[in-house]
Amino acid sequence: MTTSRKALIAEYKERPTIAGIYAVICSATGQVWVGKSRHIDTEQNGLWFTLRHGGSPYRSLQAAWTAHSPEDFRFEQLDRLPEDISDLRRKDELAGRAKLWIARLGAEAL
Repeated sequence: MTTSRKALIAEYKERPTIAGIYAVICSATGQVWVGKSRHIDTEQNGLWFTLRHGGSPYRSLQAAWTAHSPEDFRFEQLDRLPEDISDLRRKDELAGRAKLWIARLGAEAL
């Protein structure tokens, strides 16, 4: 492995993780799902991958994805936690904010 590649990998691993709350919205049905993630910037890629391959653990989301086209879905970041929040507090803060957004949007939890 070259030195520059090693440096890029190390830089990637050391980047700050941004936790937050997101929504998946189906424009065809108006359904909304809200989830929380410790890595909100990469959450959509993983979620879309499992949906495309039919392996999502979220049955209602998978059913909607299968019934409609992927273009009918959008991913929105709703809330981001500060980078300097402690790991212990992050979990509680994510859970609380997720409940707030679920109630606010009348969404289903992911």
